[in-house]
Amino acid sequence: MIIDFINNAKKKNQKLLAILLDPDKIVLTDLPKAIKKINKSNANLIFIGGSLLFKNILDEFVKIAKENTKLPILLFPGSAMQITNNADGILFLQLISGRNPEYLISNQVIAAPLLKQTNLEVISTGYMLIESGRETTASYISNTKPIPAHKPEIAMATAIAGEYIGNKLIYMDGGSGALNPIPNNVINKVAHNIDIPIIIGGGLKTKEAIQNAYNAGATVVVVGTAFENDEKLLEKLF
Repeated sequence: MIIDFINNAKKKNQKLLAILLDPDKIVLTDLPKAIKKINKSNANLIFIGGSLLFKNILDEFVKIAKENTKLPILLFPGSAMQITNNADGILFLQLISGRNPEYLISNQVIAAPLLKQTNLEVISTGYMLIESGRETTASYISNTKPIPAHKPEIAMATAIAGEYIGNKLIYMDGGSGALNPIPNNVINKVAHNIDIPIIIGGGLKTKEAIQNAYNAGATVVVVGTAFENDEKLLEKLF
């Protein structure tokens, strides 16, 4: 199971890299080439999804990705509509940093019976938006305020609550196209107060930023927009 793979990495202090692919930003015909570059990198996981999907190509997108890699593919859904059985699993996200019930339970209720009909590994994940220097698509669409980047104690309390609720992962995200990465002291504060693995995404554009996130306590680091803008990024990083 994918969650076992991530948990084992945390126990052994191994660091994992996930590449986030947005079907709206990659042309289907270019996808095999992008996957090939990922296969040659140190990536361990592929996430697929986004806050908005303007193209009705998720099934085909995931199918092509699956045909071109042996890496586990996890859906990173922005809504209950972003489900396909072609993936290996799904991050069942609860936006625990916000106060909008639509993204805390409503979408989850809609998605649950659909997921029950699939073979996807469903991984409950507490999703936390952290202020990143400007408004992102995720914060705008969800109509929620990110946790202030200078308030690590709020992030800590939210993550603890997420773990107590029963989430298996905590995903802290600056959002797509984040101006700044999540501060190291925020990651560190959370990492020292919960026992489940932490995923960090948003604003990670350099090897130094990625390494800082690992050093602060992340088990999984996610590179998305930076890879979309420059597929050679992984060559530069690793």
